[in-house]
Order: sequence, then C-alpha cells, then structure tokens
Amino acid sequence: MATNLIKQTDFDAIIIGGGACGLMTAVQAGFLGKRTLILEKNDRVGAKILISGGGRCNYTNLYSSAQQFISVNEHFCKSAFAQWTVDDTISFFESYGIEGQEKTLGQLFPTTNKAKDVVEVFTGLCRDLGQEIKCDVSVKNIDKSSDGFIVTYEIGEKEYQLQTPKVVIASGGLPIQKIGATDFGLRMARKFDLNLTETAPALVPLTITGKDQPWYEQLSGNSIFCRVWNDRISFEENILFTHWGLSGPAILQISSYWRPGESIYIDLLPNENIAELIQQEKEANGKKMLLAYLASLYTRKFAEALSDKLPVEKNLASLTKTDIENISALIHEFKVKPAGDKGYDKAEVMRGGVSTDELSSKTLEVKKVPGLYYGGECVDVTGWLGGYNFQWAWACGFVIAQGL
Repeated sequence: MATNLIKQTDFDAIIIGGGACGLMTAVQAGFLGKRTLILEKNDRVGAKILISGGGRCNYTNLYSSAQQFISVNEHFCKSAFAQWTVDDTISFFESYGIEGQEKTLGQLFPTTNKAKDVVEVFTGLCRDLGQEIKCDVSVKNIDKSSDGFIVTYEIGEKEYQLQTPKVVIASGGLPIQKIGATDFGLRMARKFDLNLTETAPALVPLTITGKDQPWYEQLSGNSIFCRVWNDRISFEENILFTHWGLSGPAILQISSYWRPGESIYIDLLPNENIAELIQQEKEANGKKMLLAYLASLYTRKFAEALSDKLPVEKNLASLTKTDIENISALIHEFKVKPAGDKGYDKAEVMRGGVSTDELSSKTLEVKKVPGLYYGGECVDVTGWLGGYNFQWAWACGFVIAQGL
C-alpha cells in the first residue's frame, strides 16, 4: 500500500468522527473562524443521528442536567452543560429551521419527525463555513509530532498522512457495528497512556435464560407500564416482554445501572395498591375470579401467565390474607435476575470510556497531551435514554471548539 508523504494542512484541527459531537465541533469552530476537516468512516455523516428515535431523532431533553448522567466523576459534565445549555440547543436548531415538539418525559423531536433534517443542518453549515468532510475514510493512527499530530488514514487502497496542530477524537463508542462503530477512540487512549473507565453496553435489553425463559417468551409483545428499580435508582416507564427477556424504556434505563449477577425489581402496578384494589372489588363483586380481575388490569395473556404464580382459579371472596399478601408481593416486587444483556449491537450507547480524570472539564482537552481532545460517547459520561446523550454531544462540540 502506497503512503503519501506527510502533508501539512491548513486546517486548525482534524476531527475524527462525523457524528453528533464531531459535526457540532466543526460547526462551532467555523463560527469562530477556524477550519476543520472531519474524517468519517461511513459513506455519510450522522449515521447514529439518522437511526435515533426510530428515524425521528430525539435531539435533546428539556430536563437535561448532570443528574441524568453516569460517570465515575458525577460533577465532570457540569462545566460543559453550563457552557452549552438545553436552551442553547433549542435556539441553535430553531435558528436553522428545526422546531421542537415534546413527546414524553421532556423528549424533544423535530416537528417534521425526520432525523435527516438534523443532519442537514450540520452538512449545510459545514458547507457554508468552509469545513471539509471526507467520508469512507478509515483512520488508522495518530502520532504526536513536534508540530502537533500526524493522522494516518486510508481511502480505498491508498494511505495518507496529514500533519495537524490539533486532533479531536469524536469517534463514538462500541455500539453499533453495522453503523461503523469501532474501538478506535479507546485504542488511541491506550496508546497515549490514558486511563479508561471499564466499558459495557448501556441502554440495552436484558436477557433471561434457563428455566425462566419460556415464561417470558410466552409474553413476547406484551407491554406494561411499571416501576423498575434496584438499590441505585428507579424508573417509571413501559417494559416490553420479548422471547429472550425484557426490553422497553424502563428496562433500557435500568440496564445502565445493572451489573451481571444482580437482580432488579419490578412494580407491575405502580401508584396503586393491589391489596386495596382487591378488597374494594371483593366487596362489590366477590364472585369474580382472580384471573378475570387481573385480566381487567393487564392483558388476558399476562393474567394467564401469572397462573403458575398466583391462585387465579379462586374467586375474590375466597382469597385468604396470605393469598393477598402473596399477590401483593408478586405484583409490587416482581424479582428478576437477568442472565445478561443483548450486547453492543442492541445497545443504544456505551458506558465508561476515557476517564474524566484525563480531561479538562472546561475544554475536554487531554491534560497530558495538549492539542488532543475527546468528546461524546467515548468519554466516561453516559446519559439516560431520551435525548440526554445528544445534549452531551452538542455540549462537547461547543466546548471543544472554544479550545481549538
């Protein structure tokens, strides 16, 4: 493979990765009169933006704050969020024709429901601001040089090397291989001797195996509004039964706080007291079978699935105190011990990454490698489901651009 001679560029920085963070970095740098080059592995930029929210792109969350992010240093993201707020995100997109509409729990989507509109804001601005984008590029290496960095990359069968004063690694995390995810950012962190926080799939469905698996499989497709919790946190949203375990928003949320070998708990009737409800129904209609009553609260299929766990063949009048206690325990504290998760290909994001101890919280510059910046998903800052991770990416792009 032929390698071109090292070429000195007139770019102020090379940005590796054309996702949310990389695109925002390029645009914000352009506003400041700086020129950047984005090197993107896919055949177009914004691959993850385009598939997010079912192709609608939940581009921020109205309630975003440091409290919705997981990191060894829970305070690290506060500086970036102080510099680039949710209001800044909303104003930025409104300035370029994207009006937001709130769905649930503060999630903001474009009124057009088209993720491509979000990407087009960035590609249009990069064009107008003279920021260059190269796609179908495989970045192989970054080396420190006396004048900054040498970035080695391939296009097709040809290898190139560019000299640049600064480099931004915004190459994402390990999910999802089919949209070009790689471990490049983590490999470069190891090369520059940066500490890493242990990585794992996050916002990911959980699996059930063994003797319990057929019980979940029979309920595949059933969705129930629940409270899901462990000793760290709780979430109230829908869960979805699948043929391999559990998914749905509440499960994805709790997965970021779950560790292998641990159990989670599900309140199948949050904000109600099943014992009190049964007592009320018992007085009004004691002949009603427990199965029929549960079917009025859930689907018939779910009520029938509980038949091996509860005395569903009894009528309400004949339920004993112990029966009701058992029903209450199962409904309000349904214990699940997942076997594992569905891995990076089904995960929304990666948890962990480059240790925040290695970075300036103000600029995201690597402390011991001046001129090198990390942003977005490959940093140990992981948001909840619902637009939070995009807000982190936009904030990263803004603060990095200020430092270039």
